[in-house]
Amino acid sequence: MSDCCKKARIRSEDEIRALTNRLKRIEGQVRGVCSMVESDAYCVDILTQVAAIRSALTSFSRELLESHIKGCVVNDIKSDRLDTLDELMATIERFMK
Repeated sequence: MSDCCKKARIRSEDEIRALTNRLKRIEGQVRGVCSMVESDAYCVDILTQVAAIRSALTSFSRELLESHIKGCVVNDIKSDRLDTLDELMATIERFMK
């Protein structure tokens, strides 16, 4: 089992609700794009919706990353688990590609 499978984050009910609501909205947007493709919608209209989905995913990721830094990373540093900084840098690098 890799390290990512050993770690976990306990989230509040409010945080879970907020994150899952955002993901459900994104899921709805993706289903909408699928319907647009199936109904032969204009390419530019589909691309506009894809850009909105990308923006929504970026916003979701930014919110999750902020929560991770303020929670998991801070707690790990306080516990002298500095390897979490390498993990954080690798995570940020993936988002910057």
